[in-house]
Amino acid sequence: MPHATPTRTPELHITGIRSHYVRVPMRFPLGTSAATVTEAPLLLVDLETREGVVGRSYLFCYRDSGAKAIALILQEAAELIRGQAVRPVEIAAFLARRYALLGVTGTARMALAALDIAAWDALAVAADMPLARFLGGGAGDIKAYNSDGLGLMSPGKAAEEAVRLLEHGFRGVKLRLGNADASLDRDVAVAVRQAVGPDVALMVDYNQALTVSETLARARPLEDLNIYWIEEPIRHADYRGYAHLRTKLPCPVQIGENFDGPEGVHDALSAGAADMVMLDAARIGGVTGWMRGAAIAAAHGMEVSSHLFPEISVHLLAATPGAHWLEYVSWADAILQEPMVIERGFATPPQRPGLGLQWCPKGLARYRVA
Repeated sequence: MPHATPTRTPELHITGIRSHYVRVPMRFPLGTSAATVTEAPLLLVDLETREGVVGRSYLFCYRDSGAKAIALILQEAAELIRGQAVRPVEIAAFLARRYALLGVTGTARMALAALDIAAWDALAVAADMPLARFLGGGAGDIKAYNSDGLGLMSPGKAAEEAVRLLEHGFRGVKLRLGNADASLDRDVAVAVRQAVGPDVALMVDYNQALTVSETLARARPLEDLNIYWIEEPIRHADYRGYAHLRTKLPCPVQIGENFDGPEGVHDALSAGAADMVMLDAARIGGVTGWMRGAAIAAAHGMEVSSHLFPEISVHLLAATPGAHWLEYVSWADAILQEPMVIERGFATPPQRPGLGLQWCPKGLARYRVA
């Protein structure tokens, strides 16, 4: 659970929420088994307080409709807590009750998570502390893998892109597979492994494209490539299927980006469905949900990696027992005053107060969606 608010932190009171919807071009178009994405739809959130402190967060919204729905729920939730003190754990419980009949899942979960993250950011800013330290974590390096590209593509293009992704000293990259032609999956993976060499961690993500039997058939030709983990090959909530795959696959099974709240961590690990987990700050329930989910993972002796939102996740991993890998993407760089810096393949929580997020006015003006 998050640590108690330090006594020297002034109490803040919520006056409202402002959000900005932007679509930012991706440096590397991302083709997956589900879709090809060329722009990152981001919803930027400002939580305003009576005391003048602003807490910030942002979401990757997948689609225009997602951004619009999340923004509406955010405004409604902000009205429900207007005037209340910024106490994220209490607010999370209050809003979960208010949205119980709608269901705290999907867009509702993401909206409340964005509010929760911004609330924790505001408290850390008021305390003049980086969020990582405010949560009781340190300022050490977190190893990062580059997930900016390597979507579905030809072997030659994948090999070329993989080398480009190793800039800044990354020692790990994520490759999306799940081509209709299974032999193409093997050809692409071989080309990437040859391009990056034997010492780079090569993660493979199927984006839920396969069945259990297809996963087993496609994994066998990859056995000699030293795959670091296989991520979500089947439907994300098929924990029985994942438990079976763990006994058959030659490499670890990674799941978790679609855990719907910390309860999902409990259910998956109780079913023996994963060798390691990755938490998504939006789907797990913001900072409050992350800390609960991380505690459950720690109780199972499980390593925890992050999914997206590297600027936020680096703080959360720094306060997480068993922190493993940070998933790096550069999607927010264009709208940040100070984008995340990767050095020698590691990320470090910035020492600015809170999350350290400041929106870039030029980026907002250029990429804002009317």
